[in-house]
Amino acid sequence: MNVTTNNSAHFPFDNSYARLPERFYARLSPTPVSDPVLIKINHPLARHLGLDPDFLDSPKGAEIFSGSHVAEGSDPLAMAYAGHQFGGWVSQLGDGRAHLLGEVIDGDGMRRDIQLKGSGPTPYSRSGDGRAGIGPVLREYVVSEAMAALNIPTTRALAAVTTGEKVFRDDVVPGAVLTRVASSHIRIGTFQFFAARQDMDALKILADHVIDRHYPEAREAENPYLSLLQHVIDRQAALIAKWMAVGFIHGVMNTDNMLISGETIDYGPCAFMDSYHPDMVFSSIDHMGRYAYQNQPTIAQWNLASFASCLLGLIHGDQDSAIRAAEAAVNTFGDRFDAAWSAAFRAKIGLGEERDGDVALAQDLLGRMAENKADFTLTFRRLSGLSGQDAGADASVGALFENPASFNEWAVKWRARLALESSSDGARQSAMGAINPAYIPRNHRVEQVIMAALEGDLGPFERLLDILSAPFDEQPSNAAYQQPPRPDEIVHETFCGT
Repeated sequence: MNVTTNNSAHFPFDNSYARLPERFYARLSPTPVSDPVLIKINHPLARHLGLDPDFLDSPKGAEIFSGSHVAEGSDPLAMAYAGHQFGGWVSQLGDGRAHLLGEVIDGDGMRRDIQLKGSGPTPYSRSGDGRAGIGPVLREYVVSEAMAALNIPTTRALAAVTTGEKVFRDDVVPGAVLTRVASSHIRIGTFQFFAARQDMDALKILADHVIDRHYPEAREAENPYLSLLQHVIDRQAALIAKWMAVGFIHGVMNTDNMLISGETIDYGPCAFMDSYHPDMVFSSIDHMGRYAYQNQPTIAQWNLASFASCLLGLIHGDQDSAIRAAEAAVNTFGDRFDAAWSAAFRAKIGLGEERDGDVALAQDLLGRMAENKADFTLTFRRLSGLSGQDAGADASVGALFENPASFNEWAVKWRARLALESSSDGARQSAMGAINPAYIPRNHRVEQVIMAALEGDLGPFERLLDILSAPFDEQPSNAAYQQPPRPDEIVHETFCGT
């Protein structure tokens, strides 16, 4: 099949990144596939992007989202970037299996990238085949859409297609392509790419592009580039706190996987915890626990320090002055994260009015959960329904603890603190139920979806997507999806799609 163009593609592209200098990317088309077939079109997201979902949900849509058809106005390119991967420096990474098709303006007036992932090799493929298997594509579709429903900033899934071709990994699996949407795909590693080459002209162009696209208020600051750094730090502190509040472990927090926009990207070896423990690791490639649950804030600050080092020449002409200003900014991360984490976990235990001792109370609960292997999601969800006066239903939470008395002891202190709140029990329960999800993409459920898809059954994929679209609703008919895995269903490792 040859790549074609057609005027009926209905994409209102306006491609600002493609207008940057050509050393920012490699301009090339995706590699066509033999037999593209749609798995899923995200109709609500398509409409929000100003696209016609009925047109996209057609054989022509399958051709577009497989890379076999280039829509009018698209200017496909693979972005260049570098990065620290597990702390080791790699001077050139880039989109090795992705093509940025272009940008559209969504219903909120925001510019959004549309990118294919698994669409063929590029100059940055480093001997890779540029393809993706159906498992990683479905995983990213499910988890990214679940994160969006949980109100966590994230890339989104617009479409998934099978290619009619095989991909060779540990096994031979059906090939697939994901269409990903993001506020942009500019990473810390994008800045590192040019900083490593001492290309100050490119760094300034890139920083100005990011300010105009994501942080226009920084343009009015006395030092726009220092303001840019401060805005990115604030976004990342808020993002990591949101991850922690739902028990999410990214699994591969390399600098090339941290978007400047503050959205979550790359759902390869990610996972949601079942039983809580701060040292939890799932990623099969994280042998030393660098990206364990509790290490995520520290790693985010490490990555932000790398970003700050790229901006030094823009922040101030005198290097010592630039370093002092950048260090001062990066050192604010701890306070910003602590404030975001404290607010999130106060709310998770139903405290609407900040008082001394609230953080210690939340940390005490987490410590008891770790000691007793309590399920993270169910503990907070069931806590949301408990009375502030009557301990009669406490057994529903205590049953999650190996030693139920440990929870009961904490609940006494919790109720004493609730007595100081001015809100009613009903209002508090409602507020907790709106932030403590009943449903998350549990690892064993995602694996079941993938295994069924490998057998040609996409029904479990559709059902899980539907359940996760309303994570705070009880959904009595789907109550089994709230439950942790049986011992034989526990997923101990998650894997990168490459």
